[in-house]
Amino acid sequence: MLFLSSVALTTQAGAGQQPDAPAPQPEAVAKQKQPGAPSSATPGAPLRLTLQDALALARKNEPTYNSVATAAGVAGETRAQSRDALLPSVNFNTSVLYTQSNGANGVRFIANNAVHEYIGQGNVHQVLDLASWETYRSAAAQAAVAKAKAEVAARGLVVTVVQNYFAAAAAEKKLESATRTADAGEKFLQLTQALEKGGEVAHSDVIKADLQAQERRRQLQEAKLGLLNARLDLAVLLFPDFNDHFEIGEDLHGNVALPPQPEFETQAAHNNPEVRAALAAVQAAGHDVNAARAGYLPSISLDYFYGIDAAHYAVNGFDPTTRTKFSNLGSSAIASLTLPVWNWGATQSRVRSAELQRTQAKRELSFAQRKLLAEMRSLYSEAETALNELAGLQRSAELSEESLRLTTMRYQGGEATVLEVVDAQTTFAQANAAYQDGAVRYRVALANLQTLTGVLTTP
Repeated sequence: MLFLSSVALTTQAGAGQQPDAPAPQPEAVAKQKQPGAPSSATPGAPLRLTLQDALALARKNEPTYNSVATAAGVAGETRAQSRDALLPSVNFNTSVLYTQSNGANGVRFIANNAVHEYIGQGNVHQVLDLASWETYRSAAAQAAVAKAKAEVAARGLVVTVVQNYFAAAAAEKKLESATRTADAGEKFLQLTQALEKGGEVAHSDVIKADLQAQERRRQLQEAKLGLLNARLDLAVLLFPDFNDHFEIGEDLHGNVALPPQPEFETQAAHNNPEVRAALAAVQAAGHDVNAARAGYLPSISLDYFYGIDAAHYAVNGFDPTTRTKFSNLGSSAIASLTLPVWNWGATQSRVRSAELQRTQAKRELSFAQRKLLAEMRSLYSEAETALNELAGLQRSAELSEESLRLTTMRYQGGEATVLEVVDAQTTFAQANAAYQDGAVRYRVALANLQTLTGVLTTP
């Protein structure tokens, strides 16, 4: 009777705790709120992690995502460097030249002006060519590619976190179910032993109940191991110092609606980073072709110098003959025009290479667009199927629990066999595990939709 009472109480508690299966609603999508740092209510208490807390920690500590984000930052700096290369540069040059004298107030190297020559000049330098401009535009497009890839990685990280987070939540539920079924197995063994003493059942029933109780104990141990591994996987993903002292703050079976398909398709079509990355790659490849073709064109360089180029390192010089001072400061300007004539076809080869890369980039853009259309249908159908099955899985879990209670009562009344009770226990354990797995599948399916839309549906 203790077993029957516990099963009845469990059924009532499960019915009160489990929410109805979520149904599609018009307003389904909400932007993620910026989470604060998770904190424990009291010192020494487990850290209560919401899904938003887990996402924030993963973005901060997960190395693969951060490597992509770092690459995006480096690409942005490369763009800035390419832009700065288009602008005039200012440098100060100073040097000392010593040349052997020829003994007649002259120098042996005619290229030099005096035995001691001092140069200290500021130089403003500017190069004007099409290649530099196209290189900058290519770097800007590559920075857009890296930024889009970082967003792809960020959305993929959401899927990973959601999967690990709710897998840990499901493992907790499975452990609770395994504990209940193990207790039920022990109580059923006690029931068969009591009935055997009263001569109501054969000893074979006790043996079968004993075997079943041992199987439930093994399943309980496996459930404990599964929970441990799930929590460790989540801890490795989130914490830099491997902190496993936390608890899951979200309800696995919370009511989370599926966004309407037209709204989902609109967001996916206008906010897909993979298509943006492919489009930016095509633009970068086009600029690379123009930069390569610029090798056929002339380039101009401009230099302006101001400072000294004198026999003494001083602003003013002194003429001993006339005993007068004069200024060493002066300026000069140089304009150079470089005309490409012959380089053995190197420029033509660079153009062909850039054109091949542009053609490949166009293929990848077309593939990304086709892939988006396929994923829009596939991922939404996956989420819709998971949602539709979730209600049935919940109902199966509830019916299997009720079936176990009724079958046990029939066995106690002599109307059912021990095999029927064992089968009911197995069905209950399997149905409950399938319900938890179905809930995780639906949560992961929603997170996969976020990879296309950039919007995470949250409770």
